[in-house]
Amino acid sequence: MHAFAELQILSNFSFLEGASHPQEYAQTAAALGYSAFALTDRNSFAGIVRAHLAAKKAGIRFIVGTRLDLIQDLSAYEARPFDQERRPRLPDGFSLLAYPTDRPAYSRLSRLISLGRRRAPKGACWLTLNDVEAYGSGSLFAFLPETLPLGLDVETTLADLRHRFGRRLYLLTYPRFNGQKRIALDAELGARHRVPLIASNAPVMHVPSRKPLADVLTCIRTRTTIDTAGYSLSPHAERHLKSPHEMMRLFRDYPQAIVNTLEIPQQCSFSLDELRYEYPDEILVPGETAQQTLANLTWRGAARRYPEQIPESVKNSLHKELRLIASLGYAPYFLTVYDIVRFARSQEILCQGRGSAANSAVCYCLGVTAVDPARVDLLFERFVSAARDEPPDIDVDFEHERREEVIQYLYERYGRHRAGLTATVVTFRARGAVREVGKAMGLSADTLAAIAGNLWGWHDTEITAERIAAAGLDPTDRRLTMTLALARELIGFPRHLSQHTGGFVIARDSLEALVPVENAAIADRTVIEWDKDDIDALGILKVDVLGLGMLTCVRKGFDLLRHHYGRDLDLAAIPEGDEATYEMLSRADSLGTFQVESRAQMSMLARLKPRNFYDLVIEVAIVRPGPIQGDMVHPYLRRREGKEPVVFPSKDLEQVLGKTLGVPLFQEQAMKIAIVAAGFTAEEADQLRRAMATFKNHGNVTKFYEKMVGGMIERGYDAEFAERCFKQIEGFGTYGFPESHAASFALIVYVSAWMKCHYPEVFAAALLNSQPLGFYAPAQIVRDAVDHGVRVLPVDVNASDWDCTLEPGAGPGPARGSVGWGVTASPPARTLRLGLRQIKGLREEDMRRLTEVRGRGYASVEDLRERSGLSPAVLERLAEADAFASMKLSLREALWAVRALPPAPLPLFAAAGERQNEPAVALPEAALGEQVAEDYRRQRLTLRRHPMALLRPGFAAEKVAPNARLADLPPDRPVTVAGLML
Repeated sequence: MHAFAELQILSNFSFLEGASHPQEYAQTAAALGYSAFALTDRNSFAGIVRAHLAAKKAGIRFIVGTRLDLIQDLSAYEARPFDQERRPRLPDGFSLLAYPTDRPAYSRLSRLISLGRRRAPKGACWLTLNDVEAYGSGSLFAFLPETLPLGLDVETTLADLRHRFGRRLYLLTYPRFNGQKRIALDAELGARHRVPLIASNAPVMHVPSRKPLADVLTCIRTRTTIDTAGYSLSPHAERHLKSPHEMMRLFRDYPQAIVNTLEIPQQCSFSLDELRYEYPDEILVPGETAQQTLANLTWRGAARRYPEQIPESVKNSLHKELRLIASLGYAPYFLTVYDIVRFARSQEILCQGRGSAANSAVCYCLGVTAVDPARVDLLFERFVSAARDEPPDIDVDFEHERREEVIQYLYERYGRHRAGLTATVVTFRARGAVREVGKAMGLSADTLAAIAGNLWGWHDTEITAERIAAAGLDPTDRRLTMTLALARELIGFPRHLSQHTGGFVIARDSLEALVPVENAAIADRTVIEWDKDDIDALGILKVDVLGLGMLTCVRKGFDLLRHHYGRDLDLAAIPEGDEATYEMLSRADSLGTFQVESRAQMSMLARLKPRNFYDLVIEVAIVRPGPIQGDMVHPYLRRREGKEPVVFPSKDLEQVLGKTLGVPLFQEQAMKIAIVAAGFTAEEADQLRRAMATFKNHGNVTKFYEKMVGGMIERGYDAEFAERCFKQIEGFGTYGFPESHAASFALIVYVSAWMKCHYPEVFAAALLNSQPLGFYAPAQIVRDAVDHGVRVLPVDVNASDWDCTLEPGAGPGPARGSVGWGVTASPPARTLRLGLRQIKGLREEDMRRLTEVRGRGYASVEDLRERSGLSPAVLERLAEADAFASMKLSLREALWAVRALPPAPLPLFAAAGERQNEPAVALPEAALGEQVAEDYRRQRLTLRRHPMALLRPGFAAEKVAPNARLADLPPDRPVTVAGLML
């Protein structure tokens, strides 16, 4: 067996270029008997973690590497960073392969890539040869002579490189399969300059069968089709991993080039296992260790949470958790999260710890979460476990409108050299893969629409001829079938790097020494090159700073309650166990509330009829793919309603499923079933948990089928029950939802429902001021508020602010429950005034100006124009929204007054002469239907009549049943109905 190492491999992390995953290269290289292999993606370390893990599993040596594509003149790029198509300019220099020999050299290369990416637009990397020389100490380099652009002399360039890098420089060559002339020329060039020659096959795929996919990727990247790509496509399928024996045959005239491939692995001792991530020391109190500070803050927080006396059970939990945190050294991490939450609260930004944080009494006492873990009996070991030996992961939701303030605080506190957002690898999914491959294959737009719309979902793996024919396509068409086959191969390939929704990585020293950092698409944000799975594999801690729209709504509601009702509330201070709130939810009166406002959730509310907090936890979790796909919903409801006995498959599972009446509903229960009933080890259960937690990463869970179902049947469990349990787990693989997440969300459900129940005017105003948010448009929110007894007043230039506001009650509105909810209540003390934000096409800064100079009000349209300086176009939008009613102007009269305004005089002539007034005109009143239509056009809602009320007389003649009569009609009677689609 000949020894050989492949040192130039492009994976699919050279986006839209490499046609194989890093893992596939590792497995194939090991199978072929390579001594080692290196991944050299363009200006990137994005794929090295996956290659490293796969190489360890396959038992082959992995060499960290990268391909540096250089530019000649940095100033030219900085002066004109984009070309005419608004794409980052491509490098105009040659390329070098770089291999760090040790940990310091790796850090310097990581900083080098960060330098090039931070100075360039997203997706580009601008590096010069001088940059490489400055950061290249301790690295080996390989020159790629074929990348030398026209105008640069290869002899001069290689001599310069030899002078800069000395014995650390190699010359890499590979066969072009058009004769050996190129290898011979490269060998002679290297010999003249005393630069060792190393052999490669320059793979862009692990096996030759990926050649069609490689061609399609080229077409996607160059925006061409297979028919027009021409010479941009490779003429052959030879650039794949070849056996050492075959490489020796190809380089039979230059055997030393094969031997030289082993020199680089011998000199490169660095492994990713050497990376030692160190979390920053959080010294919040001088003279105290992080653990002491955490303990002191926790006990002070406990005293605030339990002002009368800390329960003994809580004390025991806190002692236990603090001991475990101390033994694992996670105190600085908890203090970081505490500091973030403290900052948010100091800025009056509402926040709530989500997910596993709800399992922690420490997080509850620190104020990170408002969910008391004792309230739902969650285990801290689900959050932090010495046996699992993995870092905690705390998610904190913030008001979505103010989350950027928290993100910038983190950058300011730790510095951009120490903090960065985690990447998300955006991959091709079914529809996107079909669309992109179809374009590359030259299919028509109609054909692509038929495929994407009728054939492919998230998880389709087999497309039958019958399904193709049913979509109106020819299943025998060769180009169509090849498109589907290639699209299937493309699913899961990286498309590009994006930013995680809020995962922050913070390092003690330099983050750039750990992983390259690049600019995000959003200004003032930076992103590391690894995603959450990569950093988990390397034991790197992440803090999730997430945005939640309902928190914005709730905070605005709390502000209104404080200002108008004198109630100072937060998430933890809402009265518990409010019967009226649960009664409202049991009627499915939940429009606008958090998580339970969809039609599916409303239907479930009416059946579940929640009466306590844990019922809401179940409500949040049960309308999810996991329980539905596993057919767990109906058995649970039947048992809850007493229509089916509560039975447990075994005594062991009674402890697991007791809270949910013997039916598994949560992720945690699925994991415990795998251990207790299927014989999973702790490690296998953790792998299952990771598979379930990977959002829409279909296929990861399916590999556990035989182990799970077979293991349960072997242990005497019913095969049908085992199948249902596994189907539930597959559903979690589509959308994982653990009990701890459900508990955190259930609290916000309860808070939003409590506010809607007791202060519907406050809740409606907060919802409208937080748009866009939730399922329902402003028209439905206002309609629902009116149905709950809220008096709603229209937008008016003399009464409205930008946001919707509350005014003192101006007479009774409709009785709460007037449209059939069966609730009676006195009208609220406040009236909702719609804000100027409801008018489409207006800018907030213009309306702020209008309200700032309004004083006691505007007397006329001309007065408004002169004092506010608003343009005629803005005034016309206000008139079309009927916002001049306080001036006794109808919609048409206001429009006439705006259009009759003379042009604003120049300042020099403002006082000269009198203006010619337009003659008074008697305008007919606009019809009600016209006014309603104009309201919807400008405000997306109306306070006049529902549009259906205007059409109902005509529908009655056609025997269309009104909605109000449906409940009185006999069962099984066919009816015709009409309404507005929402």
